[in-house]
Amino acid sequence: MFGAVVVGIGTAGWVRIRDMLAPLPGSPAENLSVKGFISRRSLDPHQGVGQISVEEAVSREDIQVAFVCTENVSHEDSVRTFLQAGKHVCVEYPMTMSHKAAVELWDLAQEKGLILHEEHIELLTEDYKQLKREVEGKTLQEGALHFTGGTLKPGFGFPAFSGIARLTWLVELFGELSVTTATMEGDSGNYSKMTAELRTSDNRPLTWIEERGPGLPRAKNINFQFESGTLTQIPPVPRGAVGLFMQDLIHFSAKLAGQVGPEDLQRERVRILHCLELAERIRQLCQS
Repeated sequence: MFGAVVVGIGTAGWVRIRDMLAPLPGSPAENLSVKGFISRRSLDPHQGVGQISVEEAVSREDIQVAFVCTENVSHEDSVRTFLQAGKHVCVEYPMTMSHKAAVELWDLAQEKGLILHEEHIELLTEDYKQLKREVEGKTLQEGALHFTGGTLKPGFGFPAFSGIARLTWLVELFGELSVTTATMEGDSGNYSKMTAELRTSDNRPLTWIEERGPGLPRAKNINFQFESGTLTQIPPVPRGAVGLFMQDLIHFSAKLAGQVGPEDLQRERVRILHCLELAERIRQLCQS
């Protein structure tokens, strides 16, 4: 069994506790036992689980795993703290706000023989899986992914990082990408629009737009043009039987149990670092 602590008790942290208390029967997630949660606020027990301090969590021998579910800008410090204490870490995306820091954390985890796992539930959704099947084997001519959503609270970071889920979609669908140009527009209020022009390895153009503002509907609009036709809608599919965070919990638990091979671990690391490197390049271009 792996004893776990949950850092941050927002929606994601609450779900992490719930899923560990009632894991999918027969799955590797049954090997996790939640021992407490950490919060900056002083809180009553959550779902029967009590609050503990960071100091207690890093020193306790019955806690081997940390789930980092705080605001994006504080991920890096939390991950580093727990890795240095010899704990395995599962962190919500983005792991860090810089590519260099992420490389340092991966190297630290490797040096200590620990699992460092970045959650990417957007790759586990049924609509993404169906989209992946639709795109499989087709030759892209050009494409666009335009995300809209409401304003974010402070602490989510630059849009290329807060929206890295969409960038991850594009990398998983079309392979390694490069950035040619990127711009940022917005008003003094809460409206912002980031536009990044990307290229595939065979020089096909891809546009990624993250647009946020009060009242904007949460939506992903796509336009992928292939030699064989155009895809303008994400195919509607029913929700999966297993929740997204539970699927991620099972994947992380399988890594802890040594059930995920080194090739798969390396492939995941390469993709995550590539996306963070792209996000950093987009931020640089927008700010220059």
